[in-house]
This record gives sequence, C-alpha cells and structure tokens, in this order.
Amino acid sequence: MTENEFNELADAVFGRIEKTIDASGTDIECNLNGPVLELEFADGSQIVINRHGPNQEIWLAAKSGGFHYAFQGGGWVSRRDGGALFGKLAELVQVGCGEVVTF
Repeated sequence: MTENEFNELADAVFGRIEKTIDASGTDIECNLNGPVLELEFADGSQIVINRHGPNQEIWLAAKSGGFHYAFQGGGWVSRRDGGALFGKLAELVQVGCGEVVTF
C-alpha cells in the first residue's frame, strides 16, 4: 500500500471514530492533533489513537496497554491476536465511560 493510500484509510478511521463519539451522547472529548486522536473521559483518563506511517499501522494506547492494527482483508486487524480495531476500541471506551459505543 502506498503512503497516500494508508493516510486515506487512517483518515477514514479517525473520521468514523469522531462521528461515532459525537453521535453517542457520551461525555467523551475528541481532540485531533495531526496524526493523533485523543479521547478524554470525564475522569481525565484517555485513549490515544495514532497513525504510525513507517509500519502503516494504527496504534491504540490506553491504561490497559498498547495495541497495533494493520489493514488486512478490508479491515484493521491486530498483529498480536487477530482482533478488530473497532472491537477493541469499543471495549476501551466502555471501560472509560461505562457506556456501550458501537463503531
């Protein structure tokens, strides 16, 4: 995949996350700063999502750890356990705010 293709796919992920959080009615603040999207919860905890261009991955960082996802077979898949990015993000968001958000 070219760098431009990766950036387009990553932009779509960030847009989907922002749109879903905004529509969810939860008390989560989204802050986009270049290649980094921060989700901040009422208690001050955060999930940090960033694009890692050199590896063409999207990385999630939360209290519970770091997770790396590569685009494979039409979706973002964990290189560690084969899980889906949006599934893990939903789990992390539920821990952060206590509400179910489906991406």
